[in-house]
Amino acid sequence: MIFGSNSFAQIIKYDTVNRETQYAALPYYSYGKGLGLTSPDSIFQLNIRFRMQNRATYNHFEDGDESIDAQIRRLRLRFDGYVGNPHFMYSIQLSFAAEDVGEIEDGKNLNIIRDAVVVYKPNDHWDFSFGQTKLPGNRQRLNSSGALQLTDRSINNSRFNIDRDFGLQIHNSNEFEDKFAYNFRGAVTMGEGRNWTDNDDTGLALTGKAEIYPFGSFKKTGAYFEGDLMREPTPKLMLSGAYSQNNQAKRERGQTGKELFAARTIRSAFADLIFKYDGWAFMSSYMTRMANNPLTLNPEEASDVRYVFVGKGIDFQGSYLFRNNYELIGRYSNQWVDDEIRMFEPHTQQFSLGLNKYIWEHAFKLQAEATYETRDYFLESDTNNWYIRFQVEIGI
Repeated sequence: MIFGSNSFAQIIKYDTVNRETQYAALPYYSYGKGLGLTSPDSIFQLNIRFRMQNRATYNHFEDGDESIDAQIRRLRLRFDGYVGNPHFMYSIQLSFAAEDVGEIEDGKNLNIIRDAVVVYKPNDHWDFSFGQTKLPGNRQRLNSSGALQLTDRSINNSRFNIDRDFGLQIHNSNEFEDKFAYNFRGAVTMGEGRNWTDNDDTGLALTGKAEIYPFGSFKKTGAYFEGDLMREPTPKLMLSGAYSQNNQAKRERGQTGKELFAARTIRSAFADLIFKYDGWAFMSSYMTRMANNPLTLNPEEASDVRYVFVGKGIDFQGSYLFRNNYELIGRYSNQWVDDEIRMFEPHTQQFSLGLNKYIWEHAFKLQAEATYETRDYFLESDTNNWYIRFQVEIGI
C-alpha cells in the first residue's frame, strides 16, 4: 500500500477540519416570513420575500360598454434585515407589475422603487427612519395591499391617502396586549411622493399620527391586517387620528397625481377605527383633503385646468371569519367632492361584497368580489356601474 493507516487518519482529520472551516463560513438560514440569511458573525442579516396578485375582472358600465380585464395587479420583491448591528435595519421593496410601475413618461423617473429606508431602533419603543416609505396616514394605506380583505382599497383611500414620501420619520411605540396601549408617529418629508427628484423649492410635508388601544394591542400586529384571522379572545379596539400639511405641493393629490400648474398647500386629516373579536371585524374611516384655491390654470391655455382633489369620504367595512377559514365581507364607501371642483368630479358611492378562502392566512388566499358603484355628476347624467372579480394572492 502506498498509504499507511496513520497517513489515512491524517487525511480524514484534515478533511474534517477543512469541512468544519467551510461550514463556519456559511450563513445561517431561517424560514418564517420569507427566507432569512444571517452571516456567521451575526453582523449581517437578509430576509427575502415576494408576493403577487393575479386577477380577472368583468366590468359593466351603464352606457352598455363591457370589458374583461385580466392582469398581474401586483408583483413585489422585498428585502429586510440589518447591517453591523441589529439596531441598524433596512427595508427595500421593489414593484414590477404594470399598474405598480405606472406609465413610463419622457423625463420622468421609473417607479420601481417603493421602499428604500434605513431604520435605527435603539429599543422596543423608538425607531428613527430615513429614506422613502409609507407616511403615517390612514390605516388602510398603512396596511399592506396583501393584507386586505377585498381585492383593493376603498375609493376614498385611492383619492385621499398621502402614500409614500422621502424624508425622516420618528415612531414611538407602547403596545401591550393586556392593558392600555398607544403609539405616536411623526414625519418630515419632501412632499412630492416616491422617486421624485425635481425639487426647486423649500416646501416640506409635516405629518403626525396618534393611535390608542383602550383594551390592549391586537395579537400578532393584528391592527396591520384586515379581518380577525387571530380570533381575538377578548374584544380589541384601535382608534387613531392623523394630520398632514404638504407645503407648496406640486401634484393633484399631494404625493400622487398629475402635476399642478401652480403649487398649493394641501392639508389632509384622517380618523380610523378598528374592532375585532372572535372572528368578527369592523373598520371605519374618515378622510378629507383641503386646499385654498384648489384650481390651477395653464398660463398658455386658460381652458386647461388642473386642481387639487379636495373633498371628504367615509368607509364602513365589516366581516366574519368562519371556522373553516371562509370569510364574508361587506363594505360601503361614500365620497363627496368640494364645490370648487364639483363641475369636474362626481360624488361617488360604492357597495362591495366579498368572499375569501384563506389557505395560509393573508399570504395565500382566494378572493371573490362584486362591487356596485353610483356616480352623481354635476352637469351629466348619473351613472351606475358594477364589476365582479376573482383574485389569487400568494407570497412568503
